[in-house]
Amino acid sequence: MSDTSAEPQLTCSDCAQLNCNRRETRFPTFCLTESVDPGQLENAVDLYRGDGLDARIARAAAEVEGLYYGKLTRVEETVAFARRIGARKIGIASCVGLINETKVFAQVLKLAGLEPFTVACKIGSTDKNEIGIPDELKIRRGGFEAMCNPALQATLMNEEKTDLNVIVGLCAGHDSLFIRHSEAPVTVLIVKDRVLCHNPVAALHTVKSYTSRLLDKAHIDSL
Repeated sequence: MSDTSAEPQLTCSDCAQLNCNRRETRFPTFCLTESVDPGQLENAVDLYRGDGLDARIARAAAEVEGLYYGKLTRVEETVAFARRIGARKIGIASCVGLINETKVFAQVLKLAGLEPFTVACKIGSTDKNEIGIPDELKIRRGGFEAMCNPALQATLMNEEKTDLNVIVGLCAGHDSLFIRHSEAPVTVLIVKDRVLCHNPVAALHTVKSYTSRLLDKAHIDSL
């Protein structure tokens, strides 16, 4: 059991220097970069060297960032990234609520010479009651409501030997399950936020006005 009387650990979100980025200032006394074990650092950096998958992903991501920073949309960056890691078959783990957006994305992938393989979240069409979700916790009570099935989405993509899987709007938590069960690397195209038109960062940008409830402890405790 953790000692609640101990001083809270300071981490990167407490830093005002961000010296790790460009080395133009100084590291704070609690800096994780300064305290990280040299062996851990070397082991991590080693992953990005050579010809392994981790190395190819790291270099491709850096190349896309360096060439197209602030120039391409996330859709275009995803295509550029997929090409640079040699991915051809692209799994799309889509929310049914964003299936129209997924159809457009699949079209883009085809134009790029890539092969989309889409699996919607309601695959298997199993009622939520089957996993112990009571009727009162359904969105629409009193009838059939399919559960999301991210593990099955991942399983079907694993069977298809997809090279890269892309999440399109899976719910918070369902995305965790999909990533947990996916054998191929996973990237995110759309993060679901129905209230903010799938732009969750807006909640953080408006915390001094419209979303001030985020810093209300009583509200957060009620979640």
